[in-house]
Amino acid sequence: MGTVFSFDVRHSDGRHDDEDGPRVAAALSEAVAWLHHVDEVFSTYKPDSPVSRLGRGEITLADCPPEVAGILRMCESVSDRSRGYFTAYPGGRLDPSAIVKGWAVERASAMLREAGAPDHCVNGGGDVRLSGAAGPGRSWRVGVAHPLRPGDLAAVVSGNDLAVATSGTAERGAHVIDPHTGRPATELASVTVIGPDLALADAYATGAFAMGGAAREWVEELDGYEAFAVTATGATWRTSGL
Repeated sequence: MGTVFSFDVRHSDGRHDDEDGPRVAAALSEAVAWLHHVDEVFSTYKPDSPVSRLGRGEITLADCPPEVAGILRMCESVSDRSRGYFTAYPGGRLDPSAIVKGWAVERASAMLREAGAPDHCVNGGGDVRLSGAAGPGRSWRVGVAHPLRPGDLAAVVSGNDLAVATSGTAERGAHVIDPHTGRPATELASVTVIGPDLALADAYATGAFAMGGAAREWVEELDGYEAFAVTATGATWRTSGL
């Protein structure tokens, strides 16, 4: 997916069960294989991926793995919810990446929980799924990189069982397109969305970034999600529940 993924698995009770180790190791291998599978199916960098071929009209949706149709349905739902600011067709070509990474990480996290590792962090290029706790009585802490001051943090998000996704200019410049104008969105430098599901947090962050100044009021209306943003001028805002 053109980025780095990492796994941080904790033993919150301080035990290292001999039976848990192999099971969790197998789940980690399964999760890594899953992420590679997602990359093979959804990569827009690989010309032979089903999504690339679908976008060029070489195959139909029926020819794709079933998860492609599921992702496109999710994209349509978020597009409706965001008044079109989120789209699976940025710049006019098929690219559902803004929801795929979060969705893939969410599933990888579920694999670890099902294997008996409830306390873990899965980080996909800065979009993070925090499961359980960091340790006994300890919350996870996630630094939000400052988009205008490399090496600095703009905020720290602390909590348990959270998804944290950021869309902004820090890594790739002004790459998020406002679908209503066809031009890069420039009002915000970054927006971080926090909530229970990383697929939606990922997509909401992209939609909110494209909205610019209207994003704060929109996120306030989303059930269970909050946001923190840095504007292009360096000012910050956050939603009331954060």
